Amino acid sequence: VKEAASDNVTCTIVRAIHQIGHLMGLKTIAEYVEDEVTLEKVQQLGIDYVQGYAIDYPKPLLLN
Repeated sequence: VKEAASDNVTCTIVRAIHQIGHLMGLKTIAEYVEDEVTLEKVQQLGIDYVQGYAIDYPKPLLLN
């Protein structure tokens, strides 16, 4: 979704994938959500989950 906030074609593709996923009963995950503008766009589209620097940085896996 890297360019979804600034490119209409990318945004349309993301929207279509999200809609198809929901029709199939699936949840959608947006990867590469790197800034607040992109985070706002995927929220507007109704994406279920996001990952990327806009929400948090990678953390080490802690094994017990």
